[in-house]
Amino acid sequence: MVTAALISFFPFSYFAFIFFTMIKMSTHIFVCYMDLQDEGQPFNLWEGYTDWKNRPALRNHHGGVQAATFVLVAEVLENLAYLANASNLVLYISKFMHFSPSASANIVTNFMGTAFLLALLGGFLSDSYFTTYSIYLLSATIEFLGLLILTVQAHIPSLKPPLSTSVNRNASSEEVNSGNAAMLFVGLYMVALGVGGIKGSLPPHGAEQFDEHTSHGRQQRSTFFNYYVFCLSCGALIAVTFVVWIEDNKGWQWGFGIATAAILISIPIFLLGSAKYRIKIPIGSPITTILKVIIVASYKFWISRKTNSDTENTSSTPPNTRAAIDNGKHITRDLNFLNKALEDTPTPPWLRCTEKQIEEVKCVLKILPIFMSTIMLNCCLAQLSTFSIQQAATMNTKVGSLRIPPASLPVFPILFIMALAPCYNHIITPFSRKLTNTETGITHLKRIGIGLVLSIIAMAVAALVETKRKRVALRSGLTNSTRPLPLTCLWVALQYLFLGSADLFSLAGMMEFFFTEAPYSMRSLATSLSWASLAMGYYLSSVLVHLVNSISGAFRRTPWLHGANINHYQLDRFYWFMCVLSALNYLYYLFWARKYRYRASQVDDRDEVEMQHASPDV
Repeated sequence: MVTAALISFFPFSYFAFIFFTMIKMSTHIFVCYMDLQDEGQPFNLWEGYTDWKNRPALRNHHGGVQAATFVLVAEVLENLAYLANASNLVLYISKFMHFSPSASANIVTNFMGTAFLLALLGGFLSDSYFTTYSIYLLSATIEFLGLLILTVQAHIPSLKPPLSTSVNRNASSEEVNSGNAAMLFVGLYMVALGVGGIKGSLPPHGAEQFDEHTSHGRQQRSTFFNYYVFCLSCGALIAVTFVVWIEDNKGWQWGFGIATAAILISIPIFLLGSAKYRIKIPIGSPITTILKVIIVASYKFWISRKTNSDTENTSSTPPNTRAAIDNGKHITRDLNFLNKALEDTPTPPWLRCTEKQIEEVKCVLKILPIFMSTIMLNCCLAQLSTFSIQQAATMNTKVGSLRIPPASLPVFPILFIMALAPCYNHIITPFSRKLTNTETGITHLKRIGIGLVLSIIAMAVAALVETKRKRVALRSGLTNSTRPLPLTCLWVALQYLFLGSADLFSLAGMMEFFFTEAPYSMRSLATSLSWASLAMGYYLSSVLVHLVNSISGAFRRTPWLHGANINHYQLDRFYWFMCVLSALNYLYYLFWARKYRYRASQVDDRDEVEMQHASPDV
């Protein structure tokens, strides 16, 4: 009896040991390299920030490394809860819910895309009406309820279709009924809503803990983003090893249960830091500001063409606009069309724009081409949780005496990220700072560019590996069999390494780039663009699958990516197609990156905050 109890308890003790070891390691490394004391600063208020009880935030008491550490630990748990299911979800949907491989891949990409796209909603609400603090707590609760629904469904056999026992890979299984499918999608999209809110609020909440008006504070903030990606990997490591093993060997109800417990535990851990957080005060809808400036500029452009048609051929900028620019303190000549909003034209009071509002909208519009160029990279990353796992599921997953679950293959890029992130922050960045004599060392745009190049290489490697896998399946006569191919799944790990490296460079670079370059009033929304790029990438992956099937089906009897047997897919051609698209996307990125100018001369955000709180019309 005692022995049986110990054996049943072992997985949970192992999970607890790994989890707390990861938290301790990430917290220790993060704190060791950052200054916990801000000596010499006056004991006064953080302008534009409050504490969790809505009282003014105090310097030397609120914010700093200690506050950010609670955010990082909460992110370990949150990403564990999310990836514990997302990494293996395609197999659950295809094997236990009886959807086809392509339908399963699209369900997963749509689910993950929706989760990341909803980060825009979380960022918008954090900037506009609520705070990053309250949005996290609300979103974590919603994600918990969604995971609870999935746990119940996985636990009760009547809520799933009967398990297929056929050894023929081409045999069809009984489809899931509409009621059980509805329960699956309700649970999934409640999780997606919760994940989106957390992704949109937690990174900016952590980044706001540092003083951006000092070089030391900006370097601490850069370190936070690097360790945020490191903590994402810590949660992912537990998810794709221990939790995936539990799902494959003990049952999906246990995997969903662990994810449910993880997100539940993250809430009190996040609350432990409440006394240290400095929380940005919401100052109105950034969407309203963007639309207002664009509408006013368009309206005044129409008015100027109507009343000054005799002068528009003499100058590209009307005299009253040029005078406004000359008298303006901070107006730039980029996106000159928006400067028309300053023209001295009779307009209603609600259509009047300030210089600050125009410059804010310019900042947002200038980062949009960079955002668009990262979507294709994330379309490549979508393959980590869809076709790549299905490829590995057909291969020999034993390495010596150890059997590796297909969904655990992302452990290779995860380990690489966990090793590279501290190395990048404490070796590469200081060296590059000395080499270039700049604060950032390697610029944000260069980091993103490196990620794009690595994604191109990854797709080429994936195509070559798939060609080899199909050749082995054909020669061994196992094309229509469920038996594993005589080919190790470590071949698939090659593309994982390149995609993982691309993710490290691109995600941390994007988050810091969007946060740094965005106006103060739009930072949560802008940071959410990093996750929105992931969402668009997952959606684009689904669109490309449908597009490729439609076009290829018109010229041959069977589309490239159709049917229940992935061995009949033309997946290698699909990967080459994505490689070409990624190369073209990189050329597009170079065009805009070379034109982009960083915000070298910004309006002091502290002055902006004072203006916003002093004047209710702003």
